[in-house]
Amino acid sequence: MNEKYHLTRRKFVKGSSLATGALMAGLPVGASAFVGGNETLKLAVIGCGGRGTGAANQALKADPDVQLVAMADAFPDNVEKSFQSLSKVFDKDRIKVTDETKFSGFDAYKKAIDMADVVILATTPGFRPFHFKYAVEQGKHIFMEKPLATDGPGIRSVLETAKIAKQKNLNVVVGLQRHYQKSYKAIYDKIQGGAAGQIVSGQVYWDSSGVWVRERKPGQTEMEYQMRNWYYFNWLCGDHIVEQHIHNLDVANWFIGEYPATAQGMGGREVRKGKDHGEIFDHHFVEFVYPSGAVISSQCRHQKDTFSRVSEAFQGTKASIYTDSGNNAKIKGYDGSDIFTHNGENDPNPYQVEHNELFESIRAGKVINNAEYGAKSTMTAIMGRMATYSGKKLTWDEALNSQLQLVPDEAKIQWDVNPPVMPNEDGWYQAPVPGQCIAY
Repeated sequence: MNEKYHLTRRKFVKGSSLATGALMAGLPVGASAFVGGNETLKLAVIGCGGRGTGAANQALKADPDVQLVAMADAFPDNVEKSFQSLSKVFDKDRIKVTDETKFSGFDAYKKAIDMADVVILATTPGFRPFHFKYAVEQGKHIFMEKPLATDGPGIRSVLETAKIAKQKNLNVVVGLQRHYQKSYKAIYDKIQGGAAGQIVSGQVYWDSSGVWVRERKPGQTEMEYQMRNWYYFNWLCGDHIVEQHIHNLDVANWFIGEYPATAQGMGGREVRKGKDHGEIFDHHFVEFVYPSGAVISSQCRHQKDTFSRVSEAFQGTKASIYTDSGNNAKIKGYDGSDIFTHNGENDPNPYQVEHNELFESIRAGKVINNAEYGAKSTMTAIMGRMATYSGKKLTWDEALNSQLQLVPDEAKIQWDVNPPVMPNEDGWYQAPVPGQCIAY
């Protein structure tokens, strides 16, 4: 690879605006998925913020015979920024997007998907179920970012679509990249081999200073404002326990080999008190109990100048397990002995690996399908949010089968229609109040 192509997804995320697309409705055009061979694969990216731009970069690096042919986002300025960023990295023989194949608006996603063999779904999470369903109906191979929905009805839709994708032998890779990270895979193999015994408890963390805020601008409709400032509205984002802390909860599910039976917890807003902070919390603490009896203490926080930690720790019947996103992992005996240590200083970038494996699988005529565990780990995070918002103890079945629908039906999402959450006459949004908020 030419050095020109050396640009990581994280750099794109830091340097670009995050994905915003609520890309709905369009013209149904069918196509069958490409399987195997050496032909050029056509790629479309849906959601052209930082996540979509970075994922497109990784996809183009993964296979020299991939061409980006279409881009879509709710906002045309996002499409153009992403196009300009990618055009600085890749030559014109890789970026085949023209003005005619740059799509924006609520019908954009279908137009772009129809043109491709492989699609990247990287819009705001609330719309993932719609986009995933359409891409599978059209027989496309898929990379989709986490989380996969923001409510129970969305998760149920994704799980049904995942079955259809499996029947069609479609590849579906989900951006829970720790499954593709060498350090986590090494520890998982050791757990499977019995090195730590059975996991009985654990602590998972995403404590940080928080993310961006996009202020309301003159002339914006309420729909445009919420779409631009999407992180702070649950129908779009799901709260940071869903959008971000899902990574750590997913590791717990993966290592334990189960999904939680119950959840109860607490949370609130201590520093997020502005009008631009919408309705989400700035901290959550949840106790998840698994069918095996394992108990996971989960905490996530967005508060500046506080203790920061993004990692996981587990206690097995034989030893303790420690993992973090910095490629370090170890198992330590309770006598202080070092049972296993992985120093991942030279490990490959897992963000790149997930795309490498996707395209290798497509070329080989094989199938990867991460959709089910992606959906269930998303449901774990949603269950945690439901517990902290309500102050109630929930079961898995209650959370999964919840009729609380945050995202409106697709046909009701239009620029001239109010979003499902509206401010009061003074511009403030109603934040959840434990004991008063309906959980399910």
